[in-house]
Amino acid sequence: MTGVRATEPAIKVLVVDDQQLVRRGICLVLDTLEGVEVVGEAADGREGLAMINAVQPDVVLTDARMPVLDGVGLVAGAASRFPGLPVVVLTTFDDDELVRTAIDAGACGFLLKDAAPDDIARALEAALRGELAVDPRVTRSLVRRPAVDPLRHLTPTEAEVAARIAVGESNAEIAAALRLSHGTVKNHTSALLRKLGQPDRTRLALYLAALPARL
Repeated sequence: MTGVRATEPAIKVLVVDDQQLVRRGICLVLDTLEGVEVVGEAADGREGLAMINAVQPDVVLTDARMPVLDGVGLVAGAASRFPGLPVVVLTTFDDDELVRTAIDAGACGFLLKDAAPDDIARALEAALRGELAVDPRVTRSLVRRPAVDPLRHLTPTEAEVAARIAVGESNAEIAAALRLSHGTVKNHTSALLRKLGQPDRTRLALYLAALPARL
């Protein structure tokens, strides 16, 4: 069996997808993962939101495109009604605009539907820790590569902070690793947002993760 949380409490997952065969396939994959438990299935976002109180998931794994209420609507509804509940969106390469909208709504992760079981397990764990969990193929399809190196004006410390944001580290983890105060990391993050033209930390992380492996 595959998984990375065998000795810890299982991650409880609610799976939301309008296609029954796809939904069952996702559940079967999740069932092979140690430390992951499927606690519910829903056919659309509205049904998924209605189930959250009953099944108490740790993470919601939802399709992007669905009738009645799509993945973006589910993300927004969960952010409003269940603050702190991470929602990971399943997407395809032609869902770029939905992914951007889902980021704005509060989605914490994106996976392609052909993601390997180990990648799904890691994404669920990252989402549970409050980290951004994004398939690199999603970031590369979303972010246009600049003609010139966008990091050329960064200070050495800003570049180090950027490298750690790119791999999903939190401000607290960055502060500990670089022996900086939390406030200093926030200041460097604000400088990165300004210099790289990104509206928030989530967009910044996506942007940095999509850049060539230079950091």
